[in-house]
Amino acid sequence: MAKVSSIQKNKNRQRLCDKYASKRLALKKIVNNKELPLEERFKAQLMLSELPRNSSKIRLRNRCEVTGRPRGYYRKFKLSRNMVREMGSFGLVPGLTKASW
Repeated sequence: MAKVSSIQKNKNRQRLCDKYASKRLALKKIVNNKELPLEERFKAQLMLSELPRNSSKIRLRNRCEVTGRPRGYYRKFKLSRNMVREMGSFGLVPGLTKASW
């Protein structure tokens, strides 16, 4: 099990990311639009840099929903490799069967 503080920190980042997503997207569109004047794009870049750092999607970490483990993460199941194996053995993951040949 991961540290509770790490899990909470990531949840806080997720909340901030959701809160500022539309504003960040609008500012990025302005910054990347080459047809706009340079001053306007620069002003948008400054406004973008004033947003909280943790509101950026790149700062999120994929973590297991059950244990909070950050490594060995399967996006399809939102679980770590350990939990995929354990829950798959008990038949708790739909569509997942243990290989046998």
